[in-house]
Order: sequence, then C-alpha cells, then structure tokens
Amino acid sequence: MRNRPIPTLSDAQKAMIRALVCYEDEYLIAFDKLSGLAVQTRGNRGTSLDFLLWAFARSNGKRPQLVHRIDAGTSGLVLAAKTKPAKAFLSTEFAERRVKKTYLALVQGDLPEVEQGACDAPILKSGRRAEVVGLGQGGEQALTHWRILSRVGGYALVQAEPHTGRMHQIRVHLAHLGCPILGAPIYGRGTETAARLMLHAAGLEITFPNHEKRALAAPVPEDFDQRRKALGL
Repeated sequence: MRNRPIPTLSDAQKAMIRALVCYEDEYLIAFDKLSGLAVQTRGNRGTSLDFLLWAFARSNGKRPQLVHRIDAGTSGLVLAAKTKPAKAFLSTEFAERRVKKTYLALVQGDLPEVEQGACDAPILKSGRRAEVVGLGQGGEQALTHWRILSRVGGYALVQAEPHTGRMHQIRVHLAHLGCPILGAPIYGRGTETAARLMLHAAGLEITFPNHEKRALAAPVPEDFDQRRKALGL
C-alpha cells in the first residue's frame, strides 16, 4: 500500500500542538485545546486541531484520529486515538454515554436560588444555533446536571455535567436557567461580557481500551482564572 501524503506543518504549528498535550499513552493523546482553535473545519481547510494532528503522523501516513469534539470557543480536553481499535473503543464509550464530562463556566444573570440541580429541557437544532422547545415540538432529549461552586451578586462559577451531547447544550441550558455564560454569542451578550466564551472542558472520566477507568483533567486557563478572581468568585 502506498504511503499517504503527509501535509507540511511549520515548526511553529508542530510546537503549538505539542504544547497542548496534557496526557499521552499507547492508546490516546489528550489535548488541552485553546479557546478559538477549531477542532475540525469543513474540508480540513485552515488550522484546526484535526489538521495539526499531522504533527504526530508516522512515515506510512497513519496519524491519531479524533474521538470527539468540543466547540471552537470552548477550551479544554479533546481526545485523539492512536490506533483504529482504540478509536473504535473510545468512540463507543462516548456514543453510549459512559463518559463523565465535567465543564466549568462563568455565568451572569438571575441565578437559581438552589445550589445544584438538573436541566432536562429538550433542545432543537436550527441551523447554527439551538434552542429550548416544549414537548412535542421536535426537540431532542437533553440533560445537564449543574452545581454552583461560588456566587457573588449575579455572577457565578458553575460546574456542568452534560449527560447528552446536543449542539451547544451547556450554553443553551444555562441561558434557559436565566444565567448565560459570559462571552457566549447567540445565547448571551457575547463580547460585551467577556473576550471569549468562558466555558472550559475541565475533566473526563473514561474507560480505556484495557478496561481501566481513568480520570483526565485540563487546568483552568489563565484568562478564565483571572476573570474568575476579578469577579470575586
């Protein structure tokens, strides 16, 4: 079999993607993605995490493959599998909803009076946005558990655990609760409240192909942490 052509990456691109690695073993590479870096782009045009994975390609053209995605504006954990069997196993774990996903978000608005709860409002995808709809209106089942870790006035640091993977689910559900994420376009006030979407994929608990359950974590980015401290959270 002929080797697949490997795109040429600059030294800066290679250094960038390698600096994002926060965990690696024989099965996968975990990246701490920067906010603003797309995980994938249509036709793989431009710089994306998927394209930058060519930095890890072997001479035969084989390279790590993405297991899941997060939105471009969201920072934090993204996994890529090193082999086809590993990709199949890990992809199934995500598809069967056996992966525990933990996000952190800075929000503003009419905060819930209680400290924790769950939002199960159905979500309907419409083009590049999504919205909460009533029962029988074509929305898909969605469930997000949330917990307020700290609050000051109308601001809060929220931990969110999505149990389904609907488009923009955490953004939609938190906005539905009355406290949109800072920096959220469409569902919040966008750059009026923050320079970027203040949502971070902080943790994943997942079973590896050797059937060992592992917890992976990505540290809170400096800009997120600075904003949290500035708000007194």
